[in-house]
Amino acid sequence: MESDKRSQESPMSDEKQLTTENGKAIEIEGRGEPVVTTADGSTLASISPAAERALTRKFDLRILPVLAIMYLFNSLDKSNLGNAKTHGLEKTLGLKGHDYNTILSVFFVPYVLTAPFLGILGKQYGPNRVLPLMMFTFGCCTLLVTAAKNFAGVMALRWFLGMSESAFFPLVIYYQTTFYRRGELARRLAIFYAAQSIASAFGGLLAFGVFQIKSETLAEWRYLFIIEGCCTILFSFFAFFYLPQSASTAKFLSPEDKELAYFRMQVDSSSIVNEKFNFRESFKIFKEWTSWLILAIEICLGVPLQSVQLFLPQIVARLGYDAVKTNLYTVAPNISGAVMLLVLAFASDYTRWRFPFVALGFLFTFLGMIIYVGIDVKQQLNVAYFACFMMTWGTSAPSVLLDVWYNNNIAHEGRRVVLTSIGVPLANLMGVVSSNIFQNKDAPKYIPALATTAAFGVTGLALTLLLGAFMIFDNARRNSKAGRKIEVKDIPTERLREGPRAEEFRWFY
Repeated sequence: MESDKRSQESPMSDEKQLTTENGKAIEIEGRGEPVVTTADGSTLASISPAAERALTRKFDLRILPVLAIMYLFNSLDKSNLGNAKTHGLEKTLGLKGHDYNTILSVFFVPYVLTAPFLGILGKQYGPNRVLPLMMFTFGCCTLLVTAAKNFAGVMALRWFLGMSESAFFPLVIYYQTTFYRRGELARRLAIFYAAQSIASAFGGLLAFGVFQIKSETLAEWRYLFIIEGCCTILFSFFAFFYLPQSASTAKFLSPEDKELAYFRMQVDSSSIVNEKFNFRESFKIFKEWTSWLILAIEICLGVPLQSVQLFLPQIVARLGYDAVKTNLYTVAPNISGAVMLLVLAFASDYTRWRFPFVALGFLFTFLGMIIYVGIDVKQQLNVAYFACFMMTWGTSAPSVLLDVWYNNNIAHEGRRVVLTSIGVPLANLMGVVSSNIFQNKDAPKYIPALATTAAFGVTGLALTLLLGAFMIFDNARRNSKAGRKIEVKDIPTERLREGPRAEEFRWFY
């Protein structure tokens, strides 16, 4: 058995016990909590919970803050056009008709086309190298917008921005699955993803401050791109030299901690830890019909996600405030979206349930859109503003938890990165839909756009509940066939290389 062979080659095979500075870390032959077993069910290794907690704290302090800041800049560089639009971008560049919508839409075409290839490169050469290089590139694209003089210039830069950002989020998801167990992943990824909501809020505050600059040489909105682009480029150099390649090879860990990190991934994340990428094996993920249903849910998620991210300033503008206050009033909804994301993610990890929280997010989005469309905004300003909060609640959480959900059910590292590198960009491709349903002729109500967004939300809700119900039913069927109840946590992921085709496989729902 391949996994047994890899385990025996580990330094663990020559020692009975390893320790860290925090005490006992790994015990052999049944003392402690068993986590690595052989094919016949005998205990190969067991891990101290205290040692695990000490190790995850090291990862939390070393990796999460850097990834969160990187994603904050990623989100700022992607969504700053919305802020610039409220302060004269269209007039300065001479945009007419559907030009602005076209500039938004073109971003998503290379985003989808190049993401799988960059995802594969990230798997082969390490996310710790590819992510900072992508960050440097999209920082340069943002900075160069300052020099754009017309529609064609911004159009070209948005194309290359889409290419450079395409696999960023998929690679971060994969990167975190190489450090954390399945039950630890949602809250960590949520802390990282909360940077997007904070970026939207910070983007509003930054725009509010930058737009106070009065200059005769540059339009005020251009300073926004100068500041964001320069900060992004500078931080990419730091990240390139700071991020470790993987948990089991991190230089800041002791040899004993590296061993502990390796076994954690073998028992509750990957079938073969740090496996080399194999194209044919990895694309077998699309032989599973559930992968296609996941992609359908990603599409339904993408429209509300991109609509809120790109057009929240325009939605809030209907409340009747000037350009400066409109940007300021986007801050609170985005902050509340980050808080709701963290609440749902921590609850998901605590309960070890995924799909109910994904469905709840879709429900929030649907209700927020319907309320906003159905009321007289001018007469019910507070209700309309609360609906904006619900929109942000329902876009952040499903995006994170949906990705965690299907990654939890894929032990093969190559298949995991392939599905993520296609699913996440597919959701972002729906920005093409969002960019073209929010038409200037429908301003300020945008009723067709909000109704369309709500329809995608309720469809995503239905598909999520359908897939969750199937997983519950299929686990019960497998338990009945086995003659005993088997929980997800009872089976080491080293045995689950073939996914649902393995008899011991149980869905993490």
